[in-house]
Amino acid sequence: MGTLQGEADSAYAWVRLGAALALSTLGGVGLWSVIVVLPTVQAEFGVARGDASLPYTLTSVGVCFGGLLMGRLADRFGVVVPVVIGTIALALGYVAAGASASLWQFALVQGALIGLLGSSATFAPLVADVSLWFVRRRGLAVAIVASGNYLAGTVWPPIVQHFVEAAGWRQTYTGVGIFLALAMPPLALLLRRRPPAFELAPVGVPRAVSGSPRPLGLSPGTLQALLIAAGLTCCMAMSMPQVHIVAYCADLGYGPARGAEMLALMLGFGVISRLASGWICDHIGGLRTLVLGSALQCLALFLFLPFNGLASLYVISALFGLFQGGIVPAYAIIVREHFTPREAGTRIAAVLMSTLLGMALGGWMTGAIFDLTGSYTAAFANGIGWNVVNLAIALWLLRRAGGGWLPRAPVAAARAG
Repeated sequence: MGTLQGEADSAYAWVRLGAALALSTLGGVGLWSVIVVLPTVQAEFGVARGDASLPYTLTSVGVCFGGLLMGRLADRFGVVVPVVIGTIALALGYVAAGASASLWQFALVQGALIGLLGSSATFAPLVADVSLWFVRRRGLAVAIVASGNYLAGTVWPPIVQHFVEAAGWRQTYTGVGIFLALAMPPLALLLRRRPPAFELAPVGVPRAVSGSPRPLGLSPGTLQALLIAAGLTCCMAMSMPQVHIVAYCADLGYGPARGAEMLALMLGFGVISRLASGWICDHIGGLRTLVLGSALQCLALFLFLPFNGLASLYVISALFGLFQGGIVPAYAIIVREHFTPREAGTRIAAVLMSTLLGMALGGWMTGAIFDLTGSYTAAFANGIGWNVVNLAIALWLLRRAGGGWLPRAPVAAARAG
């Protein structure tokens, strides 16, 4: 036990965390570049807004199911295998997408290569892998690596938008593919060491409870299904501003460049939120963090309804990122609190898969509602409705866990128990 304790939270674990964060940031471009080029692709191929949203939807669906596949590969062969597969797929996918002759070709390449086999390898498997290397700072470590997705959303949209304006979206896609082929392999080499076989209790949960045959008094399958439903609904709500803020700003007359800036601002504050949520998870647990994030996200969505001025949209975008950034990492912590470490890769990947599926469905649904109504007002109301469902699930699970906002036992004691 002492040896295992020594391997946790070690200097190497932090180095590994840094490499995982960099890989997540690089690989996360797959979900964000397609949002930036949405108006350009729509104009070039002459399609409706809902059809133009299809590449993003297929990419998100690909990342969903690819994450489950890559999580299982990581459990069996180590995380390096899915990361190498993802690197090759991303490089080939961006070059192929840049040469697409139709929207359907572009959408299929985005879904299969960039989503299913590419970006999927740089999210859920890395989150699950990092959770196995930390005990005392597991919440913070998971939040840091999960921030790679938001760092990607902060860094990549302005870069992609700049090169789209300067050289065109096709040349930009080709350049991104070449860059990833050069930048990702050296980072993957830092992950070659297999994670220690921790037998320690998950963070924040006494040993007698962790890995219980009936977590929260439910069967493992029931709890997993509820977490999947929660992930789906929260991200259907979350997708409305994130996926359509660029197009929304273009429709309001502010231009896509302002929308790209708002997206970067939203996700930049999301990074701050995710890091703060990691600290919060280490002190009050995953379920309470989920309830807090869900309630605040719902509030931010309400703010989009009465305010659409340029200055107010910048402020609300920052608030939205600050309020909702901690939701997704909380799911990984909840899984580690109530399931055994040996199931981490598959179970975390399944829940994170549902969050990405929610982003995919929500992104498409928002475009379809816009096409039907001619505005985003109904789409915001739709997102709020899904958020309410998510909050209801989270509150019910918290009640099953004993209610209350303060843990029944100090987290530090649970870690040392």
